Amino acid sequence: MSSIKRDFSIFNKFDFERKPVAVKYMLKKPDGIAKLNKPLALCEMLREAQAGGPFYAEKEDFECVGPFLLGMVEPDALFESGQVGPRLGVFEEARANERLYQYIPMMHKNTVNSVVFSPLDKLPFNPDVLVISANSSQAEIILRAASYVTGKMWHSKLTPVMGCAWIFIYPYLSGELNYHVTNLVHGMRGRHVLPDGVFVISIPFDLLGNITENLKQIEWVLPEYIQDRDTNARHFDELIRALEKEL
Repeated sequence: MSSIKRDFSIFNKFDFERKPVAVKYMLKKPDGIAKLNKPLALCEMLREAQAGGPFYAEKEDFECVGPFLLGMVEPDALFESGQVGPRLGVFEEARANERLYQYIPMMHKNTVNSVVFSPLDKLPFNPDVLVISANSSQAEIILRAASYVTGKMWHSKLTPVMGCAWIFIYPYLSGELNYHVTNLVHGMRGRHVLPDGVFVISIPFDLLGNITENLKQIEWVLPEYIQDRDTNARHFDELIRALEKEL
């Protein structure tokens, strides 16, 4: 793995309740990192990394459809035909469940053999994806930093099942930031991965640099967030009048 090229210390300023987790996809085993010592679902590996140190997982370490989404195993007709979702009460019929497989993000077959996880404060590699668990105020700052220079719209993509694909895989493949609020996904809710109301934000490697730099530039708590309504209205009117005079 390549050495760390970026300073992520700005994220320490957030004082997150749960540590940000970096993820890296590898064809071979990573050097100097321990293997996961128990089977977990892919979504649970986020929680495991938040509470511990770096580790990697191979296909036998997953207790879910993770290996299929990661291209480690052949597709299973029982799942792809949509048979499972209706039995879980998530979908009315198999046809609704089957539709997901037309657009769920997945890695190409045999391109990933190991997935490495690390809390950000113990990071030994350059992240492919950085996954942040935040409250709403922290999430607003990160999302604002994401669009501060570009003005790009924020998008949230998610499905009732296989939510891990949108957290870990979609940002890596698309280059787009993704986010959602916890306990909307069947598996993650059933496994009690995170409590209600947590924003899960996934940042791909090609956006990390700009977002990190923007976090250093922006005003984290804008005056309008802490002033009363009347003060905000007065300041806004003054701003508009000042702009009109400049025209």
